[in-house]
Amino acid sequence: MSKMNLSSIVKSMRRTLKKHSPEILTGIGIAGMITTTILAVKETPKAVRLLDERKNELETEKLPAVEIVKTSWKCYIPAAVTCTLSAACLIGASSVNLKRNAALATAYQLSEKALTTYKEKVVETIGEKKEQVIKDKVAEEHMKENPKSHNEVIVTGNGDVLCYDAFSGRYFTSSKAKIDDAVNAINKTMLDDWCVSLNDFYDELNLDHTKLGDSMGWNTDGDLVKVYFSSQLTDEGKPCLVLDFDVAPNYNYYRMN
Repeated sequence: MSKMNLSSIVKSMRRTLKKHSPEILTGIGIAGMITTTILAVKETPKAVRLLDERKNELETEKLPAVEIVKTSWKCYIPAAVTCTLSAACLIGASSVNLKRNAALATAYQLSEKALTTYKEKVVETIGEKKEQVIKDKVAEEHMKENPKSHNEVIVTGNGDVLCYDAFSGRYFTSSKAKIDDAVNAINKTMLDDWCVSLNDFYDELNLDHTKLGDSMGWNTDGDLVKVYFSSQLTDEGKPCLVLDFDVAPNYNYYRMN
């Protein structure tokens, strides 16, 4: 095998190990904890025998706690070492994940800021009317990718207008007035409590929570929650009110800057 091929294999292995280090460390940690239990169980009979011998030496039926530790602790050294290393692996995996999530959150915030600036410049350049045309096209594309015929319509009891949430990809019944009320309510809550989650907004619309709903939201360090509407036709030819956020929810919204 040539040195070049060997070098490529080594680099590839390093990249793989680095990429999957949290999973590898977690696996080792779990295996280590299982091994710890097995070692502890295996050494227990030996520890009991040593304690019985010590009782006979001291001619007593019950050993003090200090004497129990002094007599049996060496039996559990392998288990203690394995447990310590396993805990270190699990903590290391958690640390790597935290760092990666922090980096992703930072990258998202930078991208969000760049997108906001870009949108503002687009409006300045082409005007609000042409921007609305673009938004309508985007809304139309969203619905094409997620047609109503393939989805269940959620009946919220807040109105009979067919609506589509472009952010979560859900069809539901409501009304423009109710959505406006939800926006006003969520902004009031944000001003009172400093931050709100995306799921808080969905609560106002009587929609179920989403997986990302508690991880994303808004706070008073940014702009108030704003939505825009677009009137579209579903793939079945029915009118539908599409809503999306002018100010998108962001990660780590609950952290103070």
